[in-house]
Amino acid sequence: MTNAPLLQAKSLTKQFGSLKANDAVDLVVQAGEIHALLGENGAGKSTLVKMLYGALQPTSGQIFWKGEEVNLSDPAQARKLGVGMVFQHFSLFDSLTVVENIALALPKDTKMGLLAKRVEEVSREYGLPLKADNLVADLSVGERQRIEIVRCLLQNPELIIMDEPTSVLTPQEADLLFETLERLSGEGRSILYISHRLEEVQKMCDTATILRHGKLVAHCTPSDETAASLARLMVGSSVQAVERSKADVSDAPVRLRLNELCLPPSGPFAVPLKDISLNVRGGEVVAIAGVAGNGQAELFDALSGERDTATGAVIINDIESGHKGVTARRSLGAAFVPEERLGHAAVPDLPLSENVILTRHGSDKPLKNGLFLKRTHAGELGVRISETFDVRKGAPDPNAGSLSGGNLQKFVVGREIDRGPTLLVVSQPTWGVDAGAAALIRQALLDLARQGAAVLVISQDLDEIFEIADRIAVINKGELSKAELVEDMSLEKIGLLMGGVHGAEDTLTPSAAVQEAY
Repeated sequence: MTNAPLLQAKSLTKQFGSLKANDAVDLVVQAGEIHALLGENGAGKSTLVKMLYGALQPTSGQIFWKGEEVNLSDPAQARKLGVGMVFQHFSLFDSLTVVENIALALPKDTKMGLLAKRVEEVSREYGLPLKADNLVADLSVGERQRIEIVRCLLQNPELIIMDEPTSVLTPQEADLLFETLERLSGEGRSILYISHRLEEVQKMCDTATILRHGKLVAHCTPSDETAASLARLMVGSSVQAVERSKADVSDAPVRLRLNELCLPPSGPFAVPLKDISLNVRGGEVVAIAGVAGNGQAELFDALSGERDTATGAVIINDIESGHKGVTARRSLGAAFVPEERLGHAAVPDLPLSENVILTRHGSDKPLKNGLFLKRTHAGELGVRISETFDVRKGAPDPNAGSLSGGNLQKFVVGREIDRGPTLLVVSQPTWGVDAGAAALIRQALLDLARQGAAVLVISQDLDEIFEIADRIAVINKGELSKAELVEDMSLEKIGLLMGGVHGAEDTLTPSAAVQEAY
């Protein structure tokens, strides 16, 4: 069947108990096309691609490869057939070299010398330059993604599934990736492209399949749509635009002051913080941009009290807090939302009511009755937060781990905003969150700031930063640039700062800047 699609799914269904994660989904991917797979959190995208990659077995339905029905029992069989996958979260060992990491996915008798040569040849050929003997710990996030893509290409796939590939890249790195994808498409390879960034879907993708609540709701041509119409198809209604008023904070109190903050690395692959200074006033949103792994986690730990300040000062509401713990900083009016939802911001096996207690037991007086906690009040708080932040759940007080990523993120952010803090530090507020949930969270951050709180956002999402920030700084290798007004910043300027180029924004092209940074 020479005219058959490269990949076709017919009525693909996956059921977990009473839940249908995918309900009779149809999908057609033609040879040489870049095909977007869209949907809000919990729509069934991950379940679908896991079945196409052999990591899950369908409850019913059929998968066809070049017109012939196939049963993919595991990922190894899918790779042998010609299906490759580049996951959103990298599976690399920091202490190994590039070629050693790639060799882990290849047969044991692979000769390292020949493989190293092949890795460098393939990486150059596709515009993804790598040095085989470089230690992964020394590489940028963009270079680490190159390893994943090259590892996939070495298996000569005809279909590559990519999950949120630009979520950790600078704008310049994203442009280089787009060039690579266009080249792969030009060779006749197909890309199944999962992304929440609808503008890049419009730019890159030939066709799109949209899921909602596990069901197919639309096939479309992204270039014929707008970002708003794609979002509407994903969520079933119009996504409320974020409303932002201009901040006037000239006379507002400084809620957070960092003076030459330094922090040594906590381990062999951690990033030291170097002389970080920053003021955040009540009423404004200050955003810190940067490629992952440049000191964001270390900075959050220093601000939240999870690590003591080494030198310099962390001043919260005029109180030196560099050696105070998390609870003491909360009692000063601060609130914190870490990047990792499960395990750091919430305990998966505890109900939402008890997850409320985790961050409010020391600062919420109504929760206490002498030495005891009022679980009834905690339950009432959980209900209030869920209603205010549209947390969708299948039971009145479910375990945190049972919620979708987007709904758990709304709950975690809502739990901290509900306290009415005077300072909120939030890391990656809408990481992996669909358009509707992202808009709700961003509006809540803006509203909190306009009510007089200082809001510090650490984010890799530049669209998000430009949407909500009043001032923007960039962190690179543990150093923080000056926070500048959002109207004085541009994507190119931020991208150059993210790549480590300082003071040369007008003399370097983006591609030259990225290469110099590497």
